[in-house]
Amino acid sequence: MDIFEKIAKNMGPLGQHQKWSHGYFSFPKLEGEIAPHMNFRGKEHLVWSLNNYLGLANHPEVREADAQAAKDYGMAYPMGARMMSGNSNHHEALEKSLAEFTGYEDAFLLNYGYQGILSAIDALVDRNDVIVYDAESHACIIDGVRLHMGKRFVYLHNDMDSLKKQLERATKLTQENGGGILVITEGVFGMSGAQGKLKEIIDFKKDFSFRLLIDDAHGFGTMGKTGAGTHEAQDCLAGVDVYFGTFAKSMAGIGAFIASTEEITNYLRYNMRSQTFAKSLPMPMVLGLKKRLELLRSKPELKDKLWEIATALQTGLRNKGFNIGTTNSVVTPVFLKGELSEATAITMDLRENFGIFCSIVIYPVIPKGLIMLRLIPTAMHTLKDVERTVSAFSQVREKLEKGYYKDKKPEMA
Repeated sequence: MDIFEKIAKNMGPLGQHQKWSHGYFSFPKLEGEIAPHMNFRGKEHLVWSLNNYLGLANHPEVREADAQAAKDYGMAYPMGARMMSGNSNHHEALEKSLAEFTGYEDAFLLNYGYQGILSAIDALVDRNDVIVYDAESHACIIDGVRLHMGKRFVYLHNDMDSLKKQLERATKLTQENGGGILVITEGVFGMSGAQGKLKEIIDFKKDFSFRLLIDDAHGFGTMGKTGAGTHEAQDCLAGVDVYFGTFAKSMAGIGAFIASTEEITNYLRYNMRSQTFAKSLPMPMVLGLKKRLELLRSKPELKDKLWEIATALQTGLRNKGFNIGTTNSVVTPVFLKGELSEATAITMDLRENFGIFCSIVIYPVIPKGLIMLRLIPTAMHTLKDVERTVSAFSQVREKLEKGYYKDKKPEMA
């Protein structure tokens, strides 16, 4: 069969809906300044879908730093991969600051988050090693695990009994082939908002030999006394062997970093294929990130405001009887009982009649029969935004329970 003919018959689980969903449910265009209120299809909406946790995207000092760096360096400098010709004092200074902030000996700056952790996993293990990972790990971790040429075992999400069983399997195997074990989890799971059980995982080191890598994309900047991450919040820095953080969330930028001991970080510098064979971060982004990190560290009131909004949102939803799952972070999921057709109708009702834009999650990401509306609070939201949202959700739930959304077909202009 011709490859293109095969593709035409199977556009994929998401692509199969593209003819009617594109531009509305998928690939929507939010316009205007990055803020809690933006324009969607010509109308102002209250937006809960942007990971601009600390509101740094349009902070005046950040905008000034970005603009000045672009003026001074352009977007091309430095040219080439870091190892060959793309290094600079500014890249190294940012790495030093990130290591210091997160509590590690060294850090390595990455051009992209998704490719970064995927490549780090590939570099850390060989065919004799075993990976043990949480079932709800982000797609970037899953893809990194798929690259692994050795064995991999998955444990039930945040289930320590399941983890123990997989560690027992992995230990038996590595005792036979001389390999090691890498456990991977997330600091904060981006869908459920639940923190990974880092301290409980680390406790297993008393009985098993393994190293722990955490993806703290949603924890960096939001968790812990200083915002250093979930390992700080759970007071278990010593047990997290490799720490990964991204700039696409709290730092409102692009790129990522990975931190560990000086030896392991240097090993990653020279063995991560996604960095060895790809261009380094442009100077405007590096200098802009330095300013973002400076503000993250010097203005704790930004994180405090974020948590004020998140706490008010989650408390308001719980008080109204909503199921927000197991979240113990600022990520706020709202679970409703319903089918795909009802999910699309609810989304449209929220956008068209309530002016609220939030992400919707359905099967297979969550079990059949459930709809998840995912809210991302930021330091820029207000308590008035929270009240408006809780009220709208209450009205939507009432309509859902009365069958209002049954068999409604999406009709986008």
